Amino acid sequence: MSDFLTAREAGLALCHDCHKLIPWQHEQGGTICPRCGADVHMRKPHSISRTWALVITAVILLVPANVLPIMEVDSMGSAAYSTILDGIIYFFEEGSYAIGIVILTASVLVPCFKIIGIVLILLSVHFRWKSWLRHKTLLFRVIGFVGRWSMLDIFVIALLQVLVNFGYLTSIESAPAATYFTGVVLTTMFAAITFDPRLLWDA
Repeated sequence: MSDFLTAREAGLALCHDCHKLIPWQHEQGGTICPRCGADVHMRKPHSISRTWALVITAVILLVPANVLPIMEVDSMGSAAYSTILDGIIYFFEEGSYAIGIVILTASVLVPCFKIIGIVLILLSVHFRWKSWLRHKTLLFRVIGFVGRWSMLDIFVIALLQVLVNFGYLTSIESAPAATYFTGVVLTTMFAAITFDPRLLWDA
């Protein structure tokens, strides 16, 4: 038994909207936050099923995001398409290793890291693994923090579309993979928001 009393053991619940800690009254049909009026739950409703759905969607979207072209360069009426991997290879061949590593990390490694990390956390809750709880909690916080940086490719393409637009001479447009890649980033970010990390400690 722990020497510390948890909020749940003390009969307290956290409002997920305004983060006020209030007494839990489950026997009275639920609790309403006195500050913001939101319904208060001891744990986020349907957290596991929603997170699984978002992660599976991210895995499905990850395939076309990396296989299809993400950028179209139109020069003198001739269109050339490039995937994320093409861009990474190009920068490495040109000797721009720092840029290549940044794109590789933000566009390939980080999305895979987030998906694998969330799946590991979900499996830990499902099988009630009691080891490395602090490390898995830290992993969840890292996933939530780095999620926004996965949009680097989309930011670069959006910037190039504005800067490199000379009509028939040269122009840059986003290709189908950009939509799928944005979907991967958004679904993993929503998965991190939907999941309740306190479920790790309920074991």
